[in-house]
Amino acid sequence: MKAFVALSMCLVLFSCNGLVSNALDTITTNQSIRDGESLLSAGGIFELGFFSKGDPPKRYLGIWYKKITTTIVWVANRAAPLADTSGTLRVTHRGSLVLLSGNGSEIWSSNWSIPVLNPVAQLLDSGNLVVKDADGSDPNNFMWQSFDHPTDTSLARMKIGWNRTSGFERYLTSWKSIDDPSPGSFTLHLDPNGYPQLLLKQGSDIKFRSGPWNGLRWSGTPNLNPNPYYRYGFVLNEEETYYHYELLNSSVISRLILIPNGILERFTWIDRMRGWTLYLTAPIDQCDDYATCGAYGSCRVDASPVCRCLKGFVPQFSQEWDILDWSNGCVRKNPLDCEKDIFVPYSSLKLPDTQSSWFNKSMNLQECKVVCLKNCSCTAYSNLDIQDGGSGCLLWFGKLMDIREYNENGQDLYIRMAASESALLPSHQKKHKPVMALAVSFGSVFLILVLLTICVLQCKKKKMELPQGDNCEDRDADLELPLFDMSTIAIATNYFSTNNKLGEGGFGPVYKGVLMGGQEIAVKVLSRTSRQGLQEFKNEVRYVSKLQHRNLVKLLGCCIQEENLLIYEFMPNRSLDSFLFDPTRREHLDWSARFNIINGIARGLLYLHEDSRLRIIHRDIKASNVLLDYEMNPKISDFGLAKSFTGNETQANTDRVVGTYGYMSPEYALEGVFSTKSDVFSYGVLVLETISGKRNRGFHHPGHRQNLLGHAWRLFSEGRSMQLLDKVVKNSCSTSEALRSIHIGLLCVQRCPDDRPSMSAVVMMLGSDIELPHPKEPGFFNERNLLEESTSQSQPNEITMTGLSAR
Repeated sequence: MKAFVALSMCLVLFSCNGLVSNALDTITTNQSIRDGESLLSAGGIFELGFFSKGDPPKRYLGIWYKKITTTIVWVANRAAPLADTSGTLRVTHRGSLVLLSGNGSEIWSSNWSIPVLNPVAQLLDSGNLVVKDADGSDPNNFMWQSFDHPTDTSLARMKIGWNRTSGFERYLTSWKSIDDPSPGSFTLHLDPNGYPQLLLKQGSDIKFRSGPWNGLRWSGTPNLNPNPYYRYGFVLNEEETYYHYELLNSSVISRLILIPNGILERFTWIDRMRGWTLYLTAPIDQCDDYATCGAYGSCRVDASPVCRCLKGFVPQFSQEWDILDWSNGCVRKNPLDCEKDIFVPYSSLKLPDTQSSWFNKSMNLQECKVVCLKNCSCTAYSNLDIQDGGSGCLLWFGKLMDIREYNENGQDLYIRMAASESALLPSHQKKHKPVMALAVSFGSVFLILVLLTICVLQCKKKKMELPQGDNCEDRDADLELPLFDMSTIAIATNYFSTNNKLGEGGFGPVYKGVLMGGQEIAVKVLSRTSRQGLQEFKNEVRYVSKLQHRNLVKLLGCCIQEENLLIYEFMPNRSLDSFLFDPTRREHLDWSARFNIINGIARGLLYLHEDSRLRIIHRDIKASNVLLDYEMNPKISDFGLAKSFTGNETQANTDRVVGTYGYMSPEYALEGVFSTKSDVFSYGVLVLETISGKRNRGFHHPGHRQNLLGHAWRLFSEGRSMQLLDKVVKNSCSTSEALRSIHIGLLCVQRCPDDRPSMSAVVMMLGSDIELPHPKEPGFFNERNLLEESTSQSQPNEITMTGLSAR
């Protein structure tokens, strides 16, 4: 009888060979977790167990959300995967967690070596795996916890920062790829030098800097506002320095993740959508890239060019700034004289890099100024905390780096300047001048006005006559770009030699050029006979000059002398279609390059739709409008057909449908209704083309009459999606990435716009393992549909159509 009771207890709690029941959140030294077993936190929120990644699959021990099993938040053996399902997790009598392989060798360990009376491992509802004494619950007495060793994800109440006593650091490290949890090249640290700030690094290089904490948010994250779901915090005391956040509503699920390509993203789970929603991202744009404008340079993303020197400073090397190379920054117009210097206020800034700074929490701003003035090495000062009128003192020493300007939520910075720069002071700070000086000032102003008048008249003479029907005022208002001389561009392009010609579109020809400083450029020439080109010219200037993103082609300037020219950064690998649909060059696009292109286009569109100050609908996303740089990174180009929305507008209707057959959504092609979901449809077509190496329009299959969309849909429905894959990438392909990309592509080309995901959802789906909804039937999936039959006499591949009246 006793033996029967003992056996019953063994079956209830754990098997006789020590396997833990799936209902438990804790294991003791007498228990273990084998592959196929798991721990479940008491509230059923998180689960710990084994999962597979890679091709061929490798096994890892990790933690994930119980109801979102594909979202991994922590990995134990990320650098030492198991080759099979023989792994076992145990707790030793010395209080250490160990992961063993089938032959008993140690794969991973928590490395605790102090003996403990009764150690246990417990998975908490916070997602924290802890080792503690069985009778203890005080977090301060945990012997080990996974929160001290984060991987790529920060959960609520997890700390990112330092223990100042022991020197122990907690930081994030990206996965190597979406299918490889091993440590990647990107890390997120709280930098302890000077006043702490978050630094996103690739190796030792800084890629993004959050700016210092100002009491409400990081100085470089003005969109990080208080909300009802999270509370952000920064702790700085004698023992610890760390950043953390807390969830204010227990029903909210949120995570901060450093994805493999070095982007920091916050996601929130939406139950009704059964998916993650992107809440914020960093870096966002070119001005978030570290030190874009160099020392004493200021970056403003809605300006063109984005970089300029702070008032009182000039470019260190003006010839470099002429070709938009700002890396060497700016220098003072007038040298400092320590005892006579003044401080000039600059407003609405992201505060400079604080690695060489000093701070004091108790000083006020006036005391801060006095301390800075007495130290000749002090270059600037500011409040430490902006709440309640401001408090504390933050001083900078040395050059001021990584400054950007904001329209709102920026901060005031007081920069040390020579006394001769007193004209930069606000009017209430300026000293009264003698009457003679005032007279001289009036005379100077009069002289400047005369010179300006002469300059304006000279500029008007240089401007060519506008094509008939154009409006001079509208055109001048659009030109917010550096102006190039025709002679400069002519020399750069070898006087528009046919050997320099890259191609030609409806607007006119495009030429390659090299400026005097060596910078390569692409020059788009507006054909005098092209009315479409004139509209494109105005659209490009209006939109592209105001957009700055790593996945958008950069417009460097324009020329309006004799000809209308647009000058772009040169893309040496030309357009995506020149690789994708070429029998020989397509071999240069392995799977890694194609997946990078799919991701890059998605991020560029997300910026256009949601993150830019203008809401832009591109309306002509296609392979020929995606250009590739030296490293095959994609950049969206050709904004000639783009439209912007303002306020809460989400869609519009037009009686002039423009775009390219094969990429246009049904509601736009047939009804003239366009929205961000129109671009999503075009993106989905482009994804399927990138994966297959086949054009959507003109696709032929011996077994049916459907186009590429219909073919992809047929294969997906039959569970044969991998047959869509271009044969030249099969050896380099990640099966999971390919299947996921095909799935996402089909979600994007669904017939109904409401069924298609937003670009923020697309970016989220590409960068995570969340479960994807089943796609519905795509739009325009037959080879010959009503729209294409009406134009069967046109060219077989890409046709841009204009002037079709909507129905």
